[in-house]
Amino acid sequence: MSRRHSPSDMSYTLVIGVLASLALVILVGPVLVVLLTSFTDNRSLKFPPTGLSLQWYAELFDATRSRQIHRAALNSLEVAAWSTGLATLFGTMAALALARSEARWARMLDTLFMSPMILPGLAFGLAALMYFTFLGFRPSLNLIMVGHAIVIVPLVLRTTSASLSQLDAALLESSASLGASWFYTLRRVTLPIIAPGIFAGAFLAFMASIDNVPVSLFLSGPRSDMLPIRLWGMMESTLDVRVAAVSGVFITTVICLMLLMERVVGLTKRIRD
Repeated sequence: MSRRHSPSDMSYTLVIGVLASLALVILVGPVLVVLLTSFTDNRSLKFPPTGLSLQWYAELFDATRSRQIHRAALNSLEVAAWSTGLATLFGTMAALALARSEARWARMLDTLFMSPMILPGLAFGLAALMYFTFLGFRPSLNLIMVGHAIVIVPLVLRTTSASLSQLDAALLESSASLGASWFYTLRRVTLPIIAPGIFAGAFLAFMASIDNVPVSLFLSGPRSDMLPIRLWGMMESTLDVRVAAVSGVFITTVICLMLLMERVVGLTKRIRD
């Protein structure tokens, strides 16, 4: 016999449904607006579009007309690749060192590694600029790579730590009892098991680096134009529709990559854990 829903249960369901629908509209609405705007036939950003056209995507991929955008995109991809590599290396090493330790110093180091996620991006970018200038370094792509790596390390650390928390200690003990060295155990037992967590963290770190504005803004030089900064300048000066086209390419790429990562490593589960 099915239980009858009381008025309070129905009210609760209604309120939750309304709030969930509102949140969905707020999150998905801007994405749909940008996608529709990218197909406009207008000469400037305007919504709703008066007509649909692929001309702005064609102009975006034109090597001559969009040369500066392509250069900024290549710079962003290069910085994201190197900073993700550094963050993956240091984040994995930190997770291996801190995951099973209950010492106070381990908790302090974990907090230190996670601090870039707590600090405001503009504050960290300004602090990084002042620090590197004090050391005698000038703004460049290399400094942006270092700055991005510091900011995205917590993403790799968190997903890798989640994978390590699910690692059965008996496997490590069995490997050691069979005479395997710690390095052999790390290479053949630990890393293969926690690899999905590492890949999930690397994916999130790469996306965060591509989209990072504060660090890029403070640490970029005249020859280190980054894509987010280039798009921001285009928005301020001309309201170029290619900005929406770039956003459309990003949205489509990220959705495809997220579906791929969800299928391969279970990205949602890694983030939730």
